[in-house]
Amino acid sequence: MSPPLGIATLSLGNARYHRLKPRIEAAARAGYQWIDLFDECWAAYLEEHGLAGDQLWEATEENLGVARQLGDLVKSLGMRIACTQPLRAIEGIKDPAERRATLDRVAKRFPFMRAFDTDLVFMCANVRTDAGVTADLQTVARDLAELGDMARAYSDADGGPLLRIGYEGLSWARRNTWASTWEAVRMANRPNVGLIVDAFNVLAVEFANPYHPDGHGRIYATLEESLDVLRASLTALVATVPGDRIFFFQVADAERVDPRTFRPPTDPTVPRLLPWSRGHRLFPYESHLGGYMPVELVAAAVLATGYRGPFSLEVFNNSLNVPGEDVPTTHAQRGIAGLRKLVEEIPKVPSFWERGKMFGRL
Repeated sequence: MSPPLGIATLSLGNARYHRLKPRIEAAARAGYQWIDLFDECWAAYLEEHGLAGDQLWEATEENLGVARQLGDLVKSLGMRIACTQPLRAIEGIKDPAERRATLDRVAKRFPFMRAFDTDLVFMCANVRTDAGVTADLQTVARDLAELGDMARAYSDADGGPLLRIGYEGLSWARRNTWASTWEAVRMANRPNVGLIVDAFNVLAVEFANPYHPDGHGRIYATLEESLDVLRASLTALVATVPGDRIFFFQVADAERVDPRTFRPPTDPTVPRLLPWSRGHRLFPYESHLGGYMPVELVAAAVLATGYRGPFSLEVFNNSLNVPGEDVPTTHAQRGIAGLRKLVEEIPKVPSFWERGKMFGRL
């Protein structure tokens, strides 16, 4: 099958230098079908229309009017807005009043999702490490379930399609693997609460170590062992996660950096993987730029679950943070070339998730 292809607005340029409309137009020309709308891009779009970007989820008539205009613009170019993101620091908050205010903050997006004509918002697993937050499974699942119920109640009230909540494990979050986020989604037990799988974040935890002193960029010394461990995890993904519970699949590779010059952050408040993630992601199959991670294994496993949604690029790179009218077009074209190559390569991936076909231990 050929999945629909998408790209995040932040992977087409930085809102400080590149207006949203030209970025979206560049995506349409390149052949994308879906747009993943980032908050800061939406805030900048409001500011372009003379409205306050720091009030991006205030459901005023003016704000909602601009949101409908943006949704119509995307559709006029033959695309759709797949989702809005990211929700951050939402789940696991211990203080009841803070928890209530935080969950209510999520609900402020619901009118805008209708205006954009999208049904999905997703949240990153909490990265807070202070005593006011817990990663306890039952607590996190309860919060996800309540968010699902809130989204259902809104949908029932306005009669529109069911709004959905996606949950993603950032590679530096309290829950940083597909398995730890899936167990919370599973326990939440709501049909409109699902899993977000991000190939970069999967690989950043289960395959890669950009700071390895030997410079190969992996956790394990040999590629064979590294792939063996990764395949075992992805086999479990195929075996345990139904495809319809994966709500979105994001794609990115990353650069193999030189550990002699690219050092971990010295600030203890900065996550170890954050500089690599924010400045050195790449589109698939950009080995000439240093890309080295087996994105095709993650993609093949996701498809093997039965997932049939978009393949959407989420690439952060320093190359996006420079002025220049050509930046959106260049990155849109690089990205679509990588996605199309990925789709071509997936059928060539052996079905390693089938018990005993490639290795006998599960």
